[in-house]
Amino acid sequence: MPELGLFPLGVVLLPSEQLPLHIFEPRYRELIDECIQGEREFGLVHADDEGTREIGTTASVVEIVRRFPDGRLNVVVEGRERFRVVRRTEGRAFETAEVALVPDEPDPAEPGAIERSLHLYRRLAEQAGSDAPDEPRLTPRLSYALAARVDFGPQLKQGLLEQRSERERLRQVVELLERAVQAIALEREIGDRAARNGKVTRMPD
Repeated sequence: MPELGLFPLGVVLLPSEQLPLHIFEPRYRELIDECIQGEREFGLVHADDEGTREIGTTASVVEIVRRFPDGRLNVVVEGRERFRVVRRTEGRAFETAEVALVPDEPDPAEPGAIERSLHLYRRLAEQAGSDAPDEPRLTPRLSYALAARVDFGPQLKQGLLEQRSERERLRQVVELLERAVQAIALEREIGDRAARNGKVTRMPD
């Protein structure tokens, strides 16, 4: 694969996920402008105090929301394919690297896990007060589509991104959804008890 411009951020972008970005640093304005003009992709990689991860996601700009007079940009990007950094390169204002795509293993999800994951997602959406949840289409990578709709945090999302088995990845998403549903139910129970008698005892995890 050709050399790819990298955009390190404190978030994780999953394949098929859309993410709004405010581009203000000159080097990344240069990167995004080149991608827009050349209809090219860039690589979004998670970065935090522990460093920059080697597994990231290629991204395309799917919408230019606003261009500011000083050159800043509001855009929406969409995750495409997972990649691994092979070799860091130099010569540009922004980070660049030679990368290799990382395909999934031929290990599709089990039908029962697919049904369970969608059921849990509907329950979670109902608990959050959504009458018409944005339910994902059934695709070979349903796990990514579901995880993109729930805020699991960057560490858990990075783990899902690095998992190459859709069977295992969807199993993990099911566990995360179950925990989210249980957490909301517990918070509601605590709220109801507090409203009745003002005394709350939280059970230990």
